[in-house]
Amino acid sequence: MPPIATVLFVCVHNAGRSQMAAGFLEHLAQGRVDVRSAGSEPREALNPVAVEAMAEVGIDIAAYSPKILTTDAVRQADAVITMGCGDTCPIFPGKRYEDWELTDPAGQGIETVRGIRDEIRARVEVLLAELTAGR
Repeated sequence: MPPIATVLFVCVHNAGRSQMAAGFLEHLAQGRVDVRSAGSEPREALNPVAVEAMAEVGIDIAAYSPKILTTDAVRQADAVITMGCGDTCPIFPGKRYEDWELTDPAGQGIETVRGIRDEIRARVEVLLAELTAGR
């Protein structure tokens, strides 16, 4: 069965919030959603504290890597979720856009990142329910 939607998570560095969101959606959607993430100024590697926080809940994002945001990535997405970082995305008609205001995990300790992780999970669960409603 083909995915029902393509979701693109975007933050500036594509090293924490957007990667955690992608990890949760991939895990929870189990192939029902095509999940992508990108950033306008991607880092070299993921935030190790974000990787650790996700591992605590059984989701391994260690192999993920930051990617550059492209116009094509936005064009191909059905939903574009930005992560409260003032990132500029190209706007295309007919797409769902949301901005999730979330604390940046960069430079934060594990306790703070756990809270960010849990907030992201709750938002991803709502997003997935909305995407799969009636399917």
